Amino acid sequence: MNTRVLTGITTSGTPHLGNYAGAIRPAIQASAQPGVDAFFFLADYHALIKTDDSARVARSRLELAATWLAAGLDPERVTFYRQSDIPEIPELCWLLTCVTPKGLMNRAHAYKASVDQNTAKGVDPDDGISMGLFSYPVLMAADILLFNAHKVPVGRDQIQHLEMARDIAQRFNHLYGSDYFVLPEVVIAEEVATLPGLDGRKMSKSYNNTIPLFEGGAAALRTAVMRIVTDSRQPGEPKDAENAHLYMLYRAFASAKEAGDFRAALESGMGWGDAKQALCELLERDLAGMRARYMELMAKPERIEDILLAGAEKARKIAVPFIARLREAVGLRRLGTAKAAGASAKKTASRAARFVSFRDEAGSFRFRLLAADGEELLISVPYADPKEAGAVMRRLQSEPVSLRAQGMAYVALLDETPVAHGPDCGEAARQEAALARTRAALDTFAG
Repeated sequence: MNTRVLTGITTSGTPHLGNYAGAIRPAIQASAQPGVDAFFFLADYHALIKTDDSARVARSRLELAATWLAAGLDPERVTFYRQSDIPEIPELCWLLTCVTPKGLMNRAHAYKASVDQNTAKGVDPDDGISMGLFSYPVLMAADILLFNAHKVPVGRDQIQHLEMARDIAQRFNHLYGSDYFVLPEVVIAEEVATLPGLDGRKMSKSYNNTIPLFEGGAAALRTAVMRIVTDSRQPGEPKDAENAHLYMLYRAFASAKEAGDFRAALESGMGWGDAKQALCELLERDLAGMRARYMELMAKPERIEDILLAGAEKARKIAVPFIARLREAVGLRRLGTAKAAGASAKKTASRAARFVSFRDEAGSFRFRLLAADGEELLISVPYADPKEAGAVMRRLQSEPVSLRAQGMAYVALLDETPVAHGPDCGEAARQEAALARTRAALDTFAG
């Protein structure tokens, strides 16, 4: 089975060297791996939360699409589309909004940070906060859940949003009695490069310290590199390569041997001017061919438009039937079939036990086995790793399980190891009935 991986790119700016090394390059490399079903989308709805400059959003959509294609993204191998070309995304966003507790949104980091800033200024806590910013995590959940992505690579600042997407998916599944949504897993790539900018801080448009990736050509790249801040050590003086952000930039694009040679040269007294020239030559070697493809694509926006529309068509082959199933689930059915469908849904729900994953207050990953009427039959022991919890849950659905009385409660064992516990039944007769009901529920999965 392929693993579906989904990545969104907000269209609110022009890509720089840090974006390429930290996100674009590793994502494209990962998409070429066997067994990966990769989805890449331009998050242009999300951009509207960050800026009201329509020209900037329009330009960024073009630049980002051209950048990813020039950098080697294969639209034949992956699904590459614009968020705004998939009408099922905002529709799903509304369905999810209707089951999302407001309290969950109140805890979102971005919203809380804005409220804290307003409070510090002495203005109304919600001053300047749009509903787009407030409910941003629900739209992000819709992006992910519409395609039932298994894994979502994100920065650490987005982990909470992925956890919210899992919470929302789990709540929907529970309310409507079926596993409509896969619970997505967070992927944090620790090895991904975070490049320093011209001043040594993280390269970011917010700090105005970026090195352009393609825009402005080789001349703009060279001008930026020559502005990189260095210490006052003169040619001939040994440099502290390990703490020099010029070396960190070089290492992100060089082979191990090239990086070692460059470090040795710095420590032997190579001048900063020569070092910057060496970095320019290294970057040109890697970027010149991509830049030429980028310029060609930018000159033919209609070609990019065709690629994005083809990607949207591919994506909607999944989205359209899935949203139809979700509409059926929530009761938005054709009137001629409403009664029959409702009866069928109730009949199905009446005999459907289910597993539900959740994260407890201590941050551990757990799951419950619920009877069709919602009664809790089992609750798992805590796991630090969500994959381990998921693996145990799958084993309970597919392998023989030992159920044993334990006091007036009971325990489920795999390989003679307790993995879940039943409730305290209070008396032997109720315990025996609960054991029988739990065995029957587990048998429905085995069947």
